[in-house]
Amino acid sequence: MGDATTMQYFEDQKVGSVFRFGSIMVDEQEMMAFAKRYDPQVFHADPEAARKTAFGGLIASGWLTGSLAMRLIVEHRLSRVANFGSPGIDEVRWWKPVRSGDMLSVRLAILETRRSQSKPDRGIVKSSIEVLNQSGEVVMSWKGTNIVLCRNLA
Repeated sequence: MGDATTMQYFEDQKVGSVFRFGSIMVDEQEMMAFAKRYDPQVFHADPEAARKTAFGGLIASGWLTGSLAMRLIVEHRLSRVANFGSPGIDEVRWWKPVRSGDMLSVRLAILETRRSQSKPDRGIVKSSIEVLNQSGEVVMSWKGTNIVLCRNLA
């Protein structure tokens, strides 16, 4: 977390706020290493076999794409928010293939905020996350929920 003077709390989270940040380049060696360890489908892990698939070459695992996006979210947003973790995500979608050399960025929009009924020292923030490529196309999206500590108790 950032320092207390710049930290954002639940009260600072406003519905309708949109944040854009990033970029991170997708690296072919990282794509294949990740795939070989976690998602060894041929279109992720084997350049020769990938050429023979409908993708016509290597594409990144969607889980790598999500991990790269998470890095951007932590670096540019969550490190500045009194974030207390997440109970989960919903509606994960992979819209377009991600390839080596693509530059990814993130657009995050706050959809809903509400104070916790059972734990008044925190609130729930629901967001829409879109991962974009260098052409501005959405390649991945999900809806996330975060628990954010309150500055003021109810």
